Amino acid sequence: MSYKIVFTDLDDTLLNDKREVSLIDKLAIIEAQKQGIIFVLASGRPTFAMYDLAKELELDKYGGYLLSFNGSIITECKTGKNIFEATLTSNDLHILYEYSKKFNTHIITYHQDDIISETQSKYIDVEVELTRMNHKIVDSFKKEVNYPAVKCMLLEEPQYLKQVEKQLKDIFNDKYTIAISKPFFLEVTKKGIDKGIALQKLASILNINIEDTIAIGDSFNDLPMLKNAGMSIAVENAKDEIKNMCKFITKSNNDSGMAHMINTLILKK
Repeated sequence: MSYKIVFTDLDDTLLNDKREVSLIDKLAIIEAQKQGIIFVLASGRPTFAMYDLAKELELDKYGGYLLSFNGSIITECKTGKNIFEATLTSNDLHILYEYSKKFNTHIITYHQDDIISETQSKYIDVEVELTRMNHKIVDSFKKEVNYPAVKCMLLEEPQYLKQVEKQLKDIFNDKYTIAISKPFFLEVTKKGIDKGIALQKLASILNINIEDTIAIGDSFNDLPMLKNAGMSIAVENAKDEIKNMCKFITKSNNDSGMAHMINTLILKK
């Protein structure tokens, strides 16, 4: 099989537990790009929070892309232009805010370089640290958020959040795409928007057959991407449900699983 494009999740997949790309992975990605492979960083993270990593991996030089906000935005690294964008309306965000209050969870959304919330929590602090965005705490979420946004997140203790996920899906399954990424992050995007749909859109734009695509991930928000790719790959540290549906298991995120996959399936070393 001659693969042409790789879609990779970031946290707990490409990034190790120090939230860094290992030198081995970095060199393998650059070598694969030199061989003509397109690399795409596919994450729930905001676009802003992915630029530095894209630059480090030289995606701007070799024609890579970003799928940010779980596929709500597709960005061309070479030009910095968004070639696709899908948003929730302010009314959507207000509805989800009311349900966050009902379920007693925190809720955040994003505007420009800010994370917006009414509250503080250790879970929001994780997102602030991951994205390196400014955390803007407001008196009224609904008064502040009078604009569309690509994503919002409900945040709470993992076991409880799984219950919230089920209830929200029962209510809004036809209206929003709802998925847990990290155990304490419940992500909500426009219906029909996820990493899998974004994979298909970008492959179509680039005239690449789905059979020639690779996706690699570890968690539930990666499932659509893994299901839609020609080759589905899980890191060894992935959730069991993810590993069980993938065609190939690579090494863990702490053991340069990306390089192992590249060397085995692409460079044939």
